[in-house]
Order: sequence, then C-alpha cells, then structure tokens
Amino acid sequence: MPANVKTRILFRSKRLNLYLVRYPEGHKVGPHLDMTSEGRLYKLNCVLVKPKAGGEFICEKNIFNLFGRVYLFRPDLYQHRVSKIERGNRWLLSFALNTSGNVPLAQ
Repeated sequence: MPANVKTRILFRSKRLNLYLVRYPEGHKVGPHLDMTSEGRLYKLNCVLVKPKAGGEFICEKNIFNLFGRVYLFRPDLYQHRVSKIERGNRWLLSFALNTSGNVPLAQ
C-alpha cells in the first residue's frame, strides 16, 4: 500500500490558498473537476520535483504549460488528472485562486 499524500497549507485566505503537496510513489489522481459553489477557480501548479517515472499531469485544457513544470488551468471547468507515479515522489506547490472568495481544498 503506497504512503498517503501529504498536504501542507502554507497560506489561506478568502480568495487565495497556497499548498505544498507530496505525492508518493504508487499514487495517482483520477480524472476529476474541482467543484466551487460560485465564481471562477484558477490553479497555478508548480512541479518542484518530478518523479523519476510516471506522475504526469494531464488536463483537457491549460491556460499555459511551461516545460511540463508550471501549469495554469481552470480546474472547475476542465477535467484533470495525474498518472500513476511509478518511481520517486512528486512535489507540487499549488496556488488556488477563487474570484468569489471561496477557495476549495487542494486535490
């Protein structure tokens, strides 16, 4: 059984949350949308450490993708997922901005 995902909340406000997330070997994130009750949700994800194999971020539509390391996308509109991490860990710095002021937890 793989280890659990570890999420640290670095900053939290009505409109902006900042998370540091560690995804362990063997973990994957299935296809999903991040629900919000109102407003628009934007996520800027910065991959700090890529796993040695697997762990690729896949999204129906990105606003931008820089070198497979920095993604800006609308998680409330476009389905996204992370493939299974075959070897190593994936470290992510995630900024979640909600235009209504209601920011959901990171996934």
